[in-house]
Amino acid sequence: MNKGITLYKLGMIGLLILLLLIPLMMINGLIQDRQNRRDEVLHDIARSSSYSQQLSGPLLIVPYRKFTKVWKPNAESPVRYQETVEERGRLYFLPEQFQLDGDVQTEVRSRGIYEARLYHADNKVSGHFVLPRHFGLGDDFANYQFDQPFLAVGISDVRGIENSLKLTLNDQEEDFVPGTDVPLLGEGVSAALPMESGVDEKRLNFAFDVRLQGTGQLQITPVGKSSVVNLVANWPHPSFIGNYLPTSRGISETGFNAHWQTTFFSTNLQETLNACAANEVCKAFKARSFGVSFISPVDQYLKADRSIKYALLFIALTFAGFLLFEVLKGLAVHPIQYALVGASLALFYLLLLSLSEHIGFDLAYLLSATACVSLITFYVCHVLRSVTHGLGFGAGLGALYALLYGLLGAEDYALLMGTLLLFGLLAVVMVLTRELDWYAIAQRAAKPAKAAPEVSHE
Repeated sequence: MNKGITLYKLGMIGLLILLLLIPLMMINGLIQDRQNRRDEVLHDIARSSSYSQQLSGPLLIVPYRKFTKVWKPNAESPVRYQETVEERGRLYFLPEQFQLDGDVQTEVRSRGIYEARLYHADNKVSGHFVLPRHFGLGDDFANYQFDQPFLAVGISDVRGIENSLKLTLNDQEEDFVPGTDVPLLGEGVSAALPMESGVDEKRLNFAFDVRLQGTGQLQITPVGKSSVVNLVANWPHPSFIGNYLPTSRGISETGFNAHWQTTFFSTNLQETLNACAANEVCKAFKARSFGVSFISPVDQYLKADRSIKYALLFIALTFAGFLLFEVLKGLAVHPIQYALVGASLALFYLLLLSLSEHIGFDLAYLLSATACVSLITFYVCHVLRSVTHGLGFGAGLGALYALLYGLLGAEDYALLMGTLLLFGLLAVVMVLTRELDWYAIAQRAAKPAKAAPEVSHE
């Protein structure tokens, strides 16, 4: 009988924990819904302005016509006749030297309670091409005729171009026109170049300024045999992305600066371009890029989602604390009282989500935790019939919330901190109950309960 009463209480506590999973799952679903709604609004803002930007190029393209004489059989005579076949194609040249110096300024665009971060990047692009003798065709050069060459620059979202583009080529100025006419670059701009005979090697110096507006990310394809990229921005939380990390960088509270340097040996871009030239679309060319993401690292929905993953642990530890007071002080706590405290713990996550959308996650966490700890402390003082025990219980719960906040901030050490927390709590329980007579507790639980005394103020 005594054993049955003990198992009954443990079973009720276990059932309450399982039932509390229902509101926790509903709150978790609400977090996902709000996050999806936020993403839709950010995508809508980007659609109305411009998406992430990727700058690919410049490439120098020389269209050609190749004439080849072939012998064909004559149906009316055994003597073959000669015919000239015309083949059209293009020669692609990457810069010998490519340099980009960018100055990025960010701004916030709001729609309702949601915010998107846009950037404006002033980019100064310069470098030079080296056209080899006979365009690198060797002895076959005489069989080619060349049309007007042009320079093409890929820009992933041309809506973000904020200035009129002018190309400076060997101290001469040329106008850019919309479109690249190069499928592997996609959208962008191009500029016609003076005709080149290709008889001798020639160096072509180029320079142009392009101001780009974008959302989220800025990426650059290092097209030069030697490429140097320098970015300076007023954004203090950069996330460097792509295939190459900066060779040097500096981050402060007011912004960051980063320096990239690559060569053909590291990018293998020339071989990639040769393979892509035969295809209309080639993702491998643009994939060899690097850049920076301007997405805010403080994502209240992500942190709220991470925090609710610890909800079951919180509820179990709180119920274990109640049960420990029952055992050590000989008190009787009704399952409904367990349920009310569990509901307060679950409501913390809904309060955290709703507040964080308006005042930020850190302040929302402080206010939500303070409100829940205060409510539970007030209630537990009466449940345990002792102000001292109630305040002690509230202090322990407040320490748990502080530890949870530390777990959310220390992503790399979350497992270690969580394991140490559980081990420490287990050690405390074992120390407090090391001399407890569990059989006597079961016998005491079987006796009729006495009238509950008034709340003491120890």
